[in-house]
Amino acid sequence: MRHALYLPPFGELADPAVLADLSARAEAAGFDGVFLWDHVVRPNQPDLPVCDAWIALAAIAMRTERITIGTRITPLSRRRPQDVARQAVAIDRLSAGRLVLGVGLGADNGGELSKLGEVDDARTRAEMLDEGLDVVCRMWSGEPVTHRGRHYRVDGLRFLPRPVQRPRIPIWVAAQSVKPAPLRRAARFDGLCPETTPDGLRQMLDQIEQQRGDLQDFAVAVGGAPDEDPAPYREAGANWWLVQFPELTSISDVTGVLAD
Repeated sequence: MRHALYLPPFGELADPAVLADLSARAEAAGFDGVFLWDHVVRPNQPDLPVCDAWIALAAIAMRTERITIGTRITPLSRRRPQDVARQAVAIDRLSAGRLVLGVGLGADNGGELSKLGEVDDARTRAEMLDEGLDVVCRMWSGEPVTHRGRHYRVDGLRFLPRPVQRPRIPIWVAAQSVKPAPLRRAARFDGLCPETTPDGLRQMLDQIEQQRGDLQDFAVAVGGAPDEDPAPYREAGANWWLVQFPELTSISDVTGVLAD
């Protein structure tokens, strides 16, 4: 089982330099990855500083050499596919092929979407996620892209350079239940970011395995508190354990875990 930090880039951590330093320390301590929450505002904490996850990932890429880095998760409906494709390729190349793109619907917690005029209907966001993923993957191919969908349009454009990773940057998909749509989405790609119990995870992976045929090389990245035992999730099929910190996290909270 691989181990990673799962950091909220808020408050004391709302500084790319701080996140890069903590990531370098995590790499030196033997961790396998660092993942960031991807938010632009925290309406329930109006005075809380927020750092752009993608700028922070670029800083992390420059301070590390080995660890996997990525978002967990990016709500694709509030970002343009062409921007995600471009930024992901830039960080993939900057990190020499260490980026993972975590995606999901996101949530309108406190009005995080609706107060910015973003789509807040879950069904529509799911449509945008599926269509957006198709567009992003086609852009990463380096071939000309023509797309006329319900939510996005591309008229014969080619997006270069391609990512370092082949056939493309890995995509891990969020799911919170055994509802078919998120699990079908996850089965199409490279990994699952579940929010569930160990028993729930077993049910999720059973469905995904039925659709994929096997779970070989499929990432299962579970997040848990620093004092939580990952063993039940490992036994249920998880192969990544992300030490998950709460929204209000200090630098000392993270360095304390690194010192253990």
